[in-house]
Amino acid sequence: MNIYLRELKANLKSLLIWSGAVVLFILVGFSKFSAYEGNPELLAIFDSMPPALISAMELRAFNLTTVTGFLGLMFTYFSLMLAIAAGTWGADIIIKEERDRTVEFALTLPITRAKLITAKALAAVTHSLLLLLVTWGAVLAGSMSYQTDPQFYQFLVYIMIALFILQFIFLSLGIFLGCAIKHYKKASSITMFVLLQAYIVSMLAGLDQRLEFLKFITPFKYFNPARLLHESKFDPTSLLLSAAIIVVCLAGAYFAYQRRDLYL
Repeated sequence: MNIYLRELKANLKSLLIWSGAVVLFILVGFSKFSAYEGNPELLAIFDSMPPALISAMELRAFNLTTVTGFLGLMFTYFSLMLAIAAGTWGADIIIKEERDRTVEFALTLPITRAKLITAKALAAVTHSLLLLLVTWGAVLAGSMSYQTDPQFYQFLVYIMIALFILQFIFLSLGIFLGCAIKHYKKASSITMFVLLQAYIVSMLAGLDQRLEFLKFITPFKYFNPARLLHESKFDPTSLLLSAAIIVVCLAGAYFAYQRRDLYL
């Protein structure tokens, strides 16, 4: 428990910075939405945009003159921001002992490496959940100035569940890379590289129906906001793929860290 509390305190500054960035992004987003609310004439701007870009970002899947449609559009940006934060915390919370030259102290504690990873992982999950709650609260606060309906709040719940699963996927990936990569300095950068490549692949998957098979490769395509809005359900295949990635990454993290030579 002491390790868990220590990690919560150590990453508090990072949590505050990410929370501030998310809140600011939401405030700016809602200020821009005010120009579209109840004003469909402004949607004509999409007619001048490349069809491929409109398809990739699913701009036609939502009514952007409503706050519900605006939330569907913003899901892509929320998922990227929260995934980056979770992936960073996952990798950093493991490698920080070697980076800060405190690994020798950690190894002298009367706990196993498995318990050390568990305590650190729980701290990272807690920070991810807190950031998600900040995002949820900021969206609710921003939407108070606009006309909402029961569908908006139901859609918001589905969005937040999807975001948490995405956070957990990239958090698990970060933990695995932090445990498995021998050169600790590369763990965070490789985590970000994989995450951004997954995001790029998700954009490519939306450009052409022939590339639709790519949606099974990138977690950013596991949760389609349009489907969550119009069908109010998750894709079972996507949930299974998400669970498989999380289980494999965490199992691999425990296995790799038990056998890893740590830099003292």
